[in-house]
Amino acid sequence: MSLSPSPRPSRGPRRRSLFASAAGAAGAALLVGCTGGSDSGESGGGPSDAERARARAARDSAELAARYAAVIAAHPGLAERLGPLRDGVVRHAEAFGGVRASSPAASGPASAASPSVSARAAGPRGDSGDSGDSIDSGVVPADEKGALALLAGAERKLADRRARALLDVPGELARLLASVAAAGAAHVFLLTEG
Repeated sequence: MSLSPSPRPSRGPRRRSLFASAAGAAGAALLVGCTGGSDSGESGGGPSDAERARARAARDSAELAARYAAVIAAHPGLAERLGPLRDGVVRHAEAFGGVRASSPAASGPASAASPSVSARAAGPRGDSGDSGDSIDSGVVPADEKGALALLAGAERKLADRRARALLDVPGELARLLASVAAAGAAHVFLLTEG
């Protein structure tokens, strides 16, 4: 019996390549975890690099959850599809030490931290020198396809930033970042292909 190729044209990454890249990121985190020092490398009275990275990751996840809530509020028809993804992002924020939002339509990213810190943590915005497109301005596109693209872009940027940060944080936090970055990559797949 011969196997014929799928009649569906391939768009975007295949599942195998997505999971292979996630496994690679997790493997890199394990290597970093084996060579990293202790999590309590405090040299002064301020928070350590690991504590700052953990707080930044919690803010990033809280802001992403607020983006999901904004899209769900603007497009209620997407609530069933996006609700589980948003819940996962909320759990990521909690894993990094963030607090649970009181409702899916929580107050938004401005309540998570001051604007200057949030702008650095959330990525490009209009005031950060990068292009202030609708993905980062908080404006939800009127069409569902555009709204899904907004979320996929935000997830992709955050997953990429977390994967790059793996080498700069100690073992346990690196493993957590790798896991959440892999989940973010899976969210991108589900938002674009699902």
